[in-house]
Amino acid sequence: MSGSTRQTARTLLSQALEQGGYFTAKQAKKAGYDYQHLDYHVSTGSFERVDHGLYRLTSLPPGDNDDFIRLSLWSRNQKDEPQAVVSHESALVLHDLTELLPAQVHLTVPPKFRKVPRAGCVLHKATLAPADPEPRAGFQVTTPLRTLLDVAVGGISQEQLEKAVAEALRRGLVRRSKLLQVVQNDQRLHRIAQVLDDPDVAAG
Repeated sequence: MSGSTRQTARTLLSQALEQGGYFTAKQAKKAGYDYQHLDYHVSTGSFERVDHGLYRLTSLPPGDNDDFIRLSLWSRNQKDEPQAVVSHESALVLHDLTELLPAQVHLTVPPKFRKVPRAGCVLHKATLAPADPEPRAGFQVTTPLRTLLDVAVGGISQEQLEKAVAEALRRGLVRRSKLLQVVQNDQRLHRIAQVLDDPDVAAG
């Protein structure tokens, strides 16, 4: 293997490691792989083609968050930039704020997002503020605060919402004062206001 080939492989490996072993065709091309090289490595079993323009290194074992990484890369725009952020009930799980496992993956995407949702995936169209997402390895997830606000206007039960809010306050993931400030300015968040009025909920 020549020095340039080794560097190409190292560059792609470094990119893929940050994304759970996944990489896009554009990322591979930037590293030095053209489509012929990609096809060759797919044929030898080194790469797996998992979607249009999306590949995975077969040498790396699947991780717990594979679905989130794959869907994040699936949502990329023409500039190869992921558009989806893990949110709602799926974000509750990632923040360990619920014991329930949602049957579907919840993602928030920009209002003009046009791709058809994958099976088992729910898309919520909204404009997130810069402070709303936080990075994970290979994808982004809404912050605990944004997650609580999202599920409060969704279909989560009041009991589960109360548990999530109480746990977030107990662990210092959100501040009670911040929650109060937000709910006072938005009537849709009355369910969180009810939780904060409950004397059994920790002050946080």
